[in-house]
Amino acid sequence: MTDKPGRRCFVAGHRGLLGSAVVRALAANGYPDPIVRTRDELDLLDQRGVQRFFREEKPDVVFVAAARVGGINANNTYRWDFLFQNLVIETNILGSALETGVGRVVFFGSSCIYPRVAPQPIKEEYLLTGELEPTNEPYAIAKIAGLKLVEAATSQFGREWVSLMPTNLYGPNDNFDLQTSHVLPALIRKFHEAKEARANGQPATVNVWGTGMAQREFLHVDDAASAALMMMESGVTGLYNVGYGSDVSIKELADTIARVVGYDGPVEWDRSKPDGTPRKLMDSSLIRSRGWSPKITLEDGIRSTYEWYLSTQNEPARMAS
Repeated sequence: MTDKPGRRCFVAGHRGLLGSAVVRALAANGYPDPIVRTRDELDLLDQRGVQRFFREEKPDVVFVAAARVGGINANNTYRWDFLFQNLVIETNILGSALETGVGRVVFFGSSCIYPRVAPQPIKEEYLLTGELEPTNEPYAIAKIAGLKLVEAATSQFGREWVSLMPTNLYGPNDNFDLQTSHVLPALIRKFHEAKEARANGQPATVNVWGTGMAQREFLHVDDAASAALMMMESGVTGLYNVGYGSDVSIKELADTIARVVGYDGPVEWDRSKPDGTPRKLMDSSLIRSRGWSPKITLEDGIRSTYEWYLSTQNEPARMAS
């Protein structure tokens, strides 16, 4: 784009998994440093504060990567928080973006917006055609509201805003807290800690929720960020799935992580815990038709994510041979 050097991009949620990847992608593609704010500097739950920020900073592009996020346990436990906070965050950002004339917005949702039982792979047109997965319904409803606001801004006010629905993301800056994390980083931590325990002569077993039969699709967050930049630069509007293109069972995921980490001990499956949605494979043919495709394989992505996790533990990256 000819106007790239002067483009002012605001990345909401720049410290998170997805937001930090967008910041990396902007830098790698020659954009000036984006506008960012920590939570202490700008509380996205504060409507007046957000309005003041937009009037003062006047961004040209907004990436809405800020959200209250978590895995099955967190979603199902903090139902009010996930619905209320996500609604407030996105309406504050999108409302101020509309008010101040922001030309381009990239809004990030989630594959959980689609019905719990949907034809596979899931197409964009399946939105609102069935009941949501109960365990993450509050988060899904908030994200559906957000993408509908984007849709309304496009149709009513002619804005070049777009919504991207990534599949399950992972990578640097992921959340490894076992109480609130998603399955992939949680398993990396569990297998690593069990490996360390066994290395110290202590008995250890990795406990995993569910049966292991649920199917999930995983996309490295840097691939998702590359899709976001491409769609922002193209100026297209609408709703686009962003997925890897194939899925694995949770059992297969656990086996891959164990191999990467170098754990060869026992694994127990807690069948009293929910599997969640049986399968969620995205049909990403629409965005692929625009020229995007993922570059990072699941095993390579898990390996680099494990290396990043080890670096945060002040440990050398001891990978399995």
